[in-house]
Amino acid sequence: MNPESTLPLGDAAEALHASRVVVFALATLAELRESDTESHILRVQNYVRLLCAELQKFPAHAEVLTPEYVDLLLASVPMYDMGSVGIPDRILLKPGRLTPEETAIMRTHTTLGHDALARAEKTLGRVSPLLTIAKEITLCHQEKWDGSGYPKGLWGAQIPLSARIVALADVFDALISNKVYKDGVPHDKAVEIITDGRGGHFDPDVADAFLQIHEEFRAVAQRFADSEADMQQKIEYMANAIAEVAVL
Repeated sequence: MNPESTLPLGDAAEALHASRVVVFALATLAELRESDTESHILRVQNYVRLLCAELQKFPAHAEVLTPEYVDLLLASVPMYDMGSVGIPDRILLKPGRLTPEETAIMRTHTTLGHDALARAEKTLGRVSPLLTIAKEITLCHQEKWDGSGYPKGLWGAQIPLSARIVALADVFDALISNKVYKDGVPHDKAVEIITDGRGGHFDPDVADAFLQIHEEFRAVAQRFADSEADMQQKIEYMANAIAEVAVL
C-alpha cells in the first residue's frame, strides 16, 4: 500500500511537496560537486518545460507529452545528473582535457545515477512513474541521436523522449554558463552549435522546437543567471577540492 494513501488529502499533498524539496536539495548537493548551483537546475527545468510545450504541437509527440507526463518529467529533472556524486573530484573538476581512462570514469555517472535509483526502488518494493522517467534521464541524457553517445550507444527513437529533451537543455546550459575555468559562449553561438547538432547530437524535432523558442531560453537564462555569490561559491569549492587532491 502507498503510505500516502492513508494520509488526509492535505497531509498527502504536503508529503509530496516535502519529497520534492528533498530531491531538489540532494540534487543541489550533486551539482555543487561539479561547481554548479541550484540556478543550473532551475534553468534546465525551465528549458525542459519550454521544449515540452513546443513539442506538444508536434503530432508525433503530443500523445506522449500529456500534462501528467510533463509534470513527472519536470519533477525528475533535478535527478538527471545525480550520478556525478560518484565521480572523484580530480576528474569531475579537472579544468583540462581528460585522459581516456578519466573519460571512461566520467561516463559512468550515467549508470551510477540510474543504478542507484533502481536499487532504491527495488529495496522499497514499489515501482514509481516518477522514478521510471528519472531512470531514463539519468541513464540516457548523454546518448546522441546518431548513436555516438553513451553509455549504450542508443540512436534515434531508441533513446527515450524524456532523455532527448533533457539532452538539449543540458547542453544549452553547459554552453552558455560560466565555469571557474571557462566563460560561457554567447546565446547566438549556442544556437548555432545546437543547429549544427540537429540530427547528429540532437533529435531533429527537439532541435526544431528549440529553434522556434530559443529567445525564451535566453529569457530563462537571464532570469536564473548565476549571481556573484554563486560564482564565488564555485571558486571556493573548486579551490578546496583541488587543495584536498594535492594533499592526497
